Amino acid sequence: MLLWIIALAALIILIFIIYYNRFVILENRIDNSLSQIDVQFKKRADLVPNLMESVKGYAKHERGIMTEVTKARKAFMGAKTMQEKITKGAELQHALKSILAIAENYPQLRANENFLHLQKELAAIEDKVAYARQHYNDSILSYNNLTKRFPGMMFAGLYNRKAKKYLEIPQEERAVPKVKF
Repeated sequence: MLLWIIALAALIILIFIIYYNRFVILENRIDNSLSQIDVQFKKRADLVPNLMESVKGYAKHERGIMTEVTKARKAFMGAKTMQEKITKGAELQHALKSILAIAENYPQLRANENFLHLQKELAAIEDKVAYARQHYNDSILSYNNLTKRFPGMMFAGLYNRKAKKYLEIPQEERAVPKVKF
């Protein structure tokens, strides 16, 4: 009988440890995926000066767009919180679209090897940002499922763990792009 009580107590302790560790692992996965988004944002911001230099020679009279991109990059680099980085990153992304649109007016720029390389690099970074955002939200889904399903919700309450918010896309990025021929 004593052996059964000890075994039951050990099982209960083991269950508490397992659930605690699951919460820790999922929270670390969320932090890591958020950090990966930040890394990709930084790579994009670091690419901007090179892209600007490539475009400057061809589009000297496009000063307004150059200024907008420079301001957007500066604002992004000055962002402190992840929410600010997401907002400022969206502004930088919008400004970069203007730079890429300049290429349509300058056939020599479109053919420039440096510009093409930078444009491909920027597209790759944007894909990585999208993937990192998806990974973050998938991590949030796993965590939230654990906090809302039985018996995880009991342990979530016990360990003071609450459901987390998903990373949302700013409203301006949700607009359907207009394609004109």
